[in-house]
Amino acid sequence: MDGRSKKIQQILVIILFLNLMVAFVKIVYGTITNTLSMKSDGYHSLFDGISNIVGIIAIFVAAKPPDRSHPYGHQKFETLASIVIAVLIIFVGFEIIHNSIMRFTSEIQPTVTGLSFIVMIGTMAINLLVTEYERRKGEQLDSEILLADSIHTRSDIFVSLSVLVALVAIEAGYPIIDPLISLIIAAVIVRAGIDIIMKSSNTLCDAAQFEEDEICSLAYEIEGVRDCHKIRTRGSKGNIHIDLHIRVPPDMTVSEAHAISHKVIENLKQKLEGVGEVLVHIDPWKEQK
Repeated sequence: MDGRSKKIQQILVIILFLNLMVAFVKIVYGTITNTLSMKSDGYHSLFDGISNIVGIIAIFVAAKPPDRSHPYGHQKFETLASIVIAVLIIFVGFEIIHNSIMRFTSEIQPTVTGLSFIVMIGTMAINLLVTEYERRKGEQLDSEILLADSIHTRSDIFVSLSVLVALVAIEAGYPIIDPLISLIIAAVIVRAGIDIIMKSSNTLCDAAQFEEDEICSLAYEIEGVRDCHKIRTRGSKGNIHIDLHIRVPPDMTVSEAHAISHKVIENLKQKLEGVGEVLVHIDPWKEQK
């Protein structure tokens, strides 16, 4: 594995440990006190840990070099893992919805103690640190899976805030707020999963990564480029592929035209962040009559 992939895996292992610790505390104490919103939040954190495991495996596969079967490499396995994570997130959301509806007809009464508030505030602080750490590392390493997971973890903070509201309401004598808050938690979770799927599907469907005008303007910076057309871009953040045609004066030698294409390639890689490969096709320029 390359250095980038190893760093991503190490980050995911650290976050996995923290997510499992947070999940254990919430689920155990939520079960003891019959607090559905806290227990739901705990399962949310548990699936965070499962998504980390999926990410660790995906990074191992995505780090493999190109081969005959995958000439463009295996990087899209990281994007695919992001979608798997999103599906898990949505599954958890619907499971919480089911449990919340069942609680409306249940006679179980939740119990709130001072320790309930300590548990939620403490786990919120951990989630806040994890979110910022994962987002920053995801941007530094151009990792889709870290950025996707940071979005998920960020939703945990809002979920935990809603659980605190539920605890206050239960303490004030309104236990019905507990399943209502769980429904809100479920909505946040499902929304986070859909957002990740929409973003990742753009990569899998080869959506354009740059505006054509931006690429052409950089190509025109190279002396000898008379025209720029048939531009295609695809890929994921940190591994973007660009394919374009340029026209050069017809009296140029093959070596001269080839040198211009190399300059175009280098200019695009220097000026555009995350570009991994550029393919330039050379056509002769025809004067307009």
